Amino acid sequence: MLAVFLKTLPFFGMIGLGWLAARTRFFPQEGAAWLTKFVFYFALSAMLFRFAARLDLAALFDRSFVLAYLAGSFGLWLVGMAVARSRGLSLPEAAMEAQCCMIGNTGFLGVPMLVVLLGERAVGPVLMVLTIDMLVFSTLITLIIHAGRSGGLRLATAAPILRGIVANPMVLSMLAGLTWAQMRLPLPGPFDEFLVMLGAAATPGALFAIGASLAGRRIGRLAASAWLTVAKLILHPLAVGLAAWAFHVEPFAAGVMVAAAALPVAGNVYILAQYFGVAQQRVSAAILMSTAGSIVTVPLVILWIGQG
Repeated sequence: MLAVFLKTLPFFGMIGLGWLAARTRFFPQEGAAWLTKFVFYFALSAMLFRFAARLDLAALFDRSFVLAYLAGSFGLWLVGMAVARSRGLSLPEAAMEAQCCMIGNTGFLGVPMLVVLLGERAVGPVLMVLTIDMLVFSTLITLIIHAGRSGGLRLATAAPILRGIVANPMVLSMLAGLTWAQMRLPLPGPFDEFLVMLGAAATPGALFAIGASLAGRRIGRLAASAWLTVAKLILHPLAVGLAAWAFHVEPFAAGVMVAAAALPVAGNVYILAQYFGVAQQRVSAAILMSTAGSIVTVPLVILWIGQG
């Protein structure tokens, strides 16, 4: 356990460094926003393109894997929705809490960390989880919030936001990389070196940006935020793990799926909460608490995968 914890410690140490730099105001919040933008549009996109350009699309898409992740995640999403509605929350608030229960920080934390810790074999499963989260569940919450506020779905208002989801740089970079791979084009040496150099900035940049963004968050609505943290760090890995067993997912891919589910609540959930003006404080606190808790949960899952 100690050896695994020490392997993950540098990643969380980088998050802690970002938090300390922003907390002491040595690194301003405006700097965190611009660093996040650089990672999101350039460094992480370069890393994802290079990963995807070396994958076989047929090998990437595994029906059992997709069904298992959808079943486990959507099952927990329904539980999160039911718990929120039982507390008298509105439909948009309940949907946002349900989103916190199962959307992990796969892009900024999972891709850099899990690929390093678990090896190149983890690339395909991690990218599949990221794609499902962005295309399925981000679309779902957008439609629900629009329906809850307007009394029904209106294409004119929902379409621009849905276009924004599809035009997400991470989605586009993965699609471009897979297209490159399908065309069986080699990566020219200078272009590959360029992608390696730019992609190398993704891991430290993303982790530092996560920490810096946490410095401005406060813990409020403790009971609700604690429930969302437990749901994300414990119930989500359990749900997808059971689903992976039920759908007979290949063991290593199942382990990667569970590891991705053990990641803390994603920062883009707060972006959605802020955009729609829904449950910002609860979401912000859940991100902070789950990121702190993942220092324990992620090494435990990595240890479990290592033991087969």
